[in-house]
Amino acid sequence: MVLDQPYSMTSHTDNNIIDTLDPKQFILIKNARVHNLKNLSVALPRNKFIVVTGLSGSGKSSLAFDTLYAEGQRMYVESLSSYARQFLGRMDKPDVDYIRGISPAIAIEQKVSIKNNRSTVGTSTEIYDYLKLLYARIGRTISPISGQQVKKNSVSDVVDFIFNLDDGARVMILAPLQLQHGREMARELDLLLQKGYSRIYTSGQVLFIEDLLAGGAADITEQVFILIDRAVVRKDDEDLQFRVSDSVQTAFFEGHGECHVIFGEETRVFSDRFELDGMVFEEPNVNFFSFNNPYGACQRCEGFGTVLGIDEDLVIPDKSLSVYEGAIAPWRTEKQSEWQKPLIKNGILFDFPIHRPFNELTEEQQQLLWTGNEYFDGLHAFFDHIQTQTHKIQYRVMLSRYRGRTTCPDCRGTRLRKDASYVKINAQSITDLLLKPVTGVLEFFQHLELDAHETAVADRLAIEITNRLSYLVRVGLGYLTLNRLSSTLSGGESQRINLATSLGSALVGSMYILDEPSIGLHPRDAEQLIGVLRSLQQMGNTVIVVEHEEKMMEIADQIIDIGPEAGSGGGNLMFQGTFDDILKTPQTYTGKYLSGEMAVPVPAQRRKWRNAVEILGARENNLKNVSVKFPLDVMTVVTGVSGSGKSTLIKKILHPALTKILGGHSDATGKFDKIQGDYSKVAHVEFVDQNPIGKSSRSNPVTYVKAYDSIRTLFADQPLAKARGFKPSHFSFNIEGGRCEVCQGEGQVKIEMQFMADIYLKCESCNGHKFKQDILDVKYQDKNIAEVLDMTIADSIGFFKDQPKVAEKLRPLDDVGLGYIRLGQSSNTLSGGEAQRVKLASFLTKGATAHSENILFIFDEPSTGLHFHDISKLLTAINALIDKGNSVLIIEHNMDIIKCADWIIDMGPEGGLNGGHLLFEGTPEDMVKLEDNHTARYLKEKLA
Repeated sequence: MVLDQPYSMTSHTDNNIIDTLDPKQFILIKNARVHNLKNLSVALPRNKFIVVTGLSGSGKSSLAFDTLYAEGQRMYVESLSSYARQFLGRMDKPDVDYIRGISPAIAIEQKVSIKNNRSTVGTSTEIYDYLKLLYARIGRTISPISGQQVKKNSVSDVVDFIFNLDDGARVMILAPLQLQHGREMARELDLLLQKGYSRIYTSGQVLFIEDLLAGGAADITEQVFILIDRAVVRKDDEDLQFRVSDSVQTAFFEGHGECHVIFGEETRVFSDRFELDGMVFEEPNVNFFSFNNPYGACQRCEGFGTVLGIDEDLVIPDKSLSVYEGAIAPWRTEKQSEWQKPLIKNGILFDFPIHRPFNELTEEQQQLLWTGNEYFDGLHAFFDHIQTQTHKIQYRVMLSRYRGRTTCPDCRGTRLRKDASYVKINAQSITDLLLKPVTGVLEFFQHLELDAHETAVADRLAIEITNRLSYLVRVGLGYLTLNRLSSTLSGGESQRINLATSLGSALVGSMYILDEPSIGLHPRDAEQLIGVLRSLQQMGNTVIVVEHEEKMMEIADQIIDIGPEAGSGGGNLMFQGTFDDILKTPQTYTGKYLSGEMAVPVPAQRRKWRNAVEILGARENNLKNVSVKFPLDVMTVVTGVSGSGKSTLIKKILHPALTKILGGHSDATGKFDKIQGDYSKVAHVEFVDQNPIGKSSRSNPVTYVKAYDSIRTLFADQPLAKARGFKPSHFSFNIEGGRCEVCQGEGQVKIEMQFMADIYLKCESCNGHKFKQDILDVKYQDKNIAEVLDMTIADSIGFFKDQPKVAEKLRPLDDVGLGYIRLGQSSNTLSGGEAQRVKLASFLTKGATAHSENILFIFDEPSTGLHFHDISKLLTAINALIDKGNSVLIIEHNMDIIKCADWIIDMGPEGGLNGGHLLFEGTPEDMVKLEDNHTARYLKEKLA
């Protein structure tokens, strides 16, 4: 049976259909009741691409993750022994009649990226592990002096060489005599005689040791060699081969790793030491290439990639100035300007433009300021001189003024020991590959040329590396370097790193469940991602995606729409079928927005602006000396493909720079020349990022938006509370006083079940109400504190209409579409989209309070996890902020939000090294006129 028509399975009759379907063709879920699901039954066809959609909070994640994935994981854990289960996460059985036909489940959820300052793109994708092994096994150590390969000879190498000579060739096997310190030659020769050696070789002749001891030892001035053995080559003589082998081994021992073979007039030197050109090299091994191991970490920066050195941006802070205008800060004082005078005077002699701004100089001219030439001493010489004067305090102060974290010159920021770069494959060291973009590394492996032995060793490794690199490219991360720190990635990049890592395993017959993988992706990048997911499904997997992206729904084999509303109004299966089917029968919000029956309205007119904050010369990460104006009193959207530099421009430069100017504290500011404009018209900056609000069971929406303080005060002011001496703290479930001490204000008690899932039971003392009975006796408008916490946001606004302090703090939660959640609902039960909007609402609350004008609100992708219908509500709330005299700046890819912007700033044209340029500043109407612009192409469709 193929279920390609819209249908609902909530009736008894439909449930009987579930019982008749074949679990080999379908994944069958009967009567799911997890969270807000209302006895939902559904049959998911196997090996198809399925999109689960619906309003945020309608029950999508409850179905996909809390029911389907949870059961897949639980069944796997239950299959293990009871001993093994005690070490694994114990999972509850989902509240469902049954789930049949389930496959091994792999989930890629919304999770905050690792903040470990040693984790890189290479290590998190496991590509670097394979690279280390590859270089340790087939890497060739090349001397940096002569460019020759460093080799270590074995006994068999020498024996093979000797027996490859012509039959009848005479050879002598020698070991250089190492004179011990303070020992006479006669004494050394006497010891050799005692060891059993009878002859030495020096000055081209063989001499007997006994003759020399009789009177000629003092006359020796040339290098002396111990004659270990002499032989005539006979290739078929096996006994001779054994004898020569022993002699060579002896020669290496006596010669401290060196063996000389004389044949005819020629001499060949062999060494079992790993050295060349007077340098001793380390033999490559896996730890040699590990920056997390003291053996492989760069000694200068201790494996961190940066050192405390002279920071170019502190030495030349304003790059719009010329040398003549004082671009070089330490040479501006009267005394130190003596260093600059020769440059000013003689610049014309070597064609140096002293009147040209620093940022317009060529790379060679900029470097010349540091190295100097015969006409002037450069900045390196200047700081070397300052270093010699540090016994004087003024020079120590000067030096500290220009110090900063700079890229380690020894390892070039790769954090590997310097000599690791001597090991090469096809003329490329591992440090070269770490600094290349992923596309460059993939190209290197696609054109790898190896001999037969190297191919046999490297074949499996190269396949693993190539597969993982190709997945990174296919999910749109080809511009990243393997050396890029995981902590510096944007939210979208982190999600796709996790996706590429999972896809690299290439399992078949599995069930992949993804939580909004298009988060943080430009529509262009989302199309690439769809291709990857489709290929994963075509390999023989069931791919289930919780998603709101329209393009994702278009190519899905089936769409499952949960609704009709969110929260208690959701949890029903509203539609199951194809994209064409939902357009024909648009009965749900999803169908109405996809068919065009409903739409996010385009503003009738764009707001005009007069004031702006301007950033000049932004150069952090991949930004190419960008200068851009950020208008005030309007809604500005910064867009561009993923990796184009949007987050760097806003998070690393504008936000910290403006915050510090306004007297606040922020993270380190990225590289830029200056900030100017009307920032005096900004009272302060509020930044709403993608971090979750917390997973504590004690955290809830009403405490997060600071409304609970007013509610507790209100209850403490009731006559009965005053009569009993209750303070506001008595109405808190976080501290002792009024809370139930049996469950400590949790409302439930955890029973640990060792290797089975823990059981949570309603507290018998307070019956799940969290408070003592005498606290529950206190009522406001006939409701106690526990009943208030059990109300929905929408109901509570009406309930507290006479308490504006409370109602005004709760209303933003309703404005952003969270009216269905309960006041006391634990944060750890909120979906990703819900958690984002609670945080957003807490900042919108500030826009509803007194003295809230002239705030610059910066939103980082507020459309995360939002349905079309929720975005419409969100835009209403954001526009209300602007109408109250505030400014809004949004980093966004969602076209519904971009089309509603008053001003668009577009970065690109691509990601990584090919990005970082300002492509466009203006209104949406002007942007759609652009040709060859990724954002404009998709915006045209929306404005059409």
